[in-house]
Amino acid sequence: MGVYASRKEEKSTDSGDLILAGRNIPFFVGIFTMTATWVGGGYINGTAEAVADPSKGMLWVLAPWGYAISLVLGGFFFAGKMRDLGYTTMLDPFEKRYGKKVAALLFIPALIGELFWSSAILTALGTTFGVVLGYDFQTSILISSLVAVGYTVLGGLMAVAYTDVVQLVCILVGLAIAVPYVTDSQGGILNSWALYKERMGDSAKILPDMKFLMGKEGFTWMDSVLLLALGGIPWQVYFQRVLSAPSAKQAKQLSYIAAIGCVLMAIPSIWIGIAGATADWESLGIEAPDNYSLILPYVLQHLTPTIIATIGLSAVAAAVMSSIDSSILSASSMFYWNVIRPFSGKDGTGEGENGESEDPKKVKRYVQAGIIAIGGLATYIALKVQSVYALWFLCADLVYVVLFPQLTMALFFKKANWIGAVSGFCVSLFLRVGGGEETFGWAGFLPYPDENFPLRTFSMLMGFVTIFVVSSLTQKLSKTVDLE
Repeated sequence: MGVYASRKEEKSTDSGDLILAGRNIPFFVGIFTMTATWVGGGYINGTAEAVADPSKGMLWVLAPWGYAISLVLGGFFFAGKMRDLGYTTMLDPFEKRYGKKVAALLFIPALIGELFWSSAILTALGTTFGVVLGYDFQTSILISSLVAVGYTVLGGLMAVAYTDVVQLVCILVGLAIAVPYVTDSQGGILNSWALYKERMGDSAKILPDMKFLMGKEGFTWMDSVLLLALGGIPWQVYFQRVLSAPSAKQAKQLSYIAAIGCVLMAIPSIWIGIAGATADWESLGIEAPDNYSLILPYVLQHLTPTIIATIGLSAVAAAVMSSIDSSILSASSMFYWNVIRPFSGKDGTGEGENGESEDPKKVKRYVQAGIIAIGGLATYIALKVQSVYALWFLCADLVYVVLFPQLTMALFFKKANWIGAVSGFCVSLFLRVGGGEETFGWAGFLPYPDENFPLRTFSMLMGFVTIFVVSSLTQKLSKTVDLE
């Protein structure tokens, strides 16, 4: 499918079109690729894990509806404006308003987020293969990485979009056919749900009550919700699809429909997690899983026939590749368009300083080299680093804390200037790093009240305030640039 899609790519004289498939992604394909971008290996495995974990439960299954909210908000406030302005990447408003150096600075957290996200979901795939089929970790990762990098290099966004159609169907069918088998092992869907509520108690609630929200964990819960709902917007994987739509209206529609798709695609994983939490492993003569992160492949292996488990595994593999290809393409696109191009004397139209047209073949070689390099680095990290999932979560922090206020102010605050942007970047980063990170044993050096303090949202809001105040006070020192 990737090779087929690459042949559909039309020749273009606009270097930006090579990154955005000519801004002419078919509507049906756009829906699938927008949804598949979010429904990755971490999304599928993580949802089942949270459902089955007694310390979390349904109450902490935030990704499906959190990302759905981010797509709705992104469509309503950001998609139309970005598409109307004709940008090529998410970093373009930074480059136009603040200059190429600040855009290159903001490329760093965007790259880190894409890189470790890719590594984390490759690790999830290796673990799943190991549990269900007994394949070794390294082989599983290498095969998936080679396939995903290969077709992305061949066809760019067009290949990614068309393969996402196949991958999303694999995810839906592969996991949906497993659900009847895993729920039947608990006496059917209704009985399985009753057992789950009995075993999990208040954690089986989908939304918390006021008592929970006003308690210590309530602040952490809200902080996590905002991380997903707002931090899910400033990702190039999202805006690459927005900017490839034929019109601003269609870009908004893709976002709204994909929001529904994200929620629906989580349903099979939720039921698999419920079955894992309620299964009587002892009576089945099976040792209970010692790590809830393995619950989805563990349930597929032990509660479904071998053929169903294998098909279910194909769903996880498809989920991984639907995210890997998008992530490495997005990172390489930003690297070329917002780092290589501006610092090599190219302006925003893809022309050099003397007005010469940029060679589309040269652009394609740059982007392809970036895909191979970033894909290779993500694969290396997945093979070598054991705490990749934690690193991904920390980088999601950085995207929310640093990039969300930057993107919002660049688009909607006309007085924003480069001095305010750099100041906001430094303040947000300082406050977040100063709070420490338990995963890595960072104690932190700032005296926040306690571990339930909404550190990420606080750091993000202080970034907003800093950009607003500093930009307003330095209007005479830095000329503001209108995006229109």
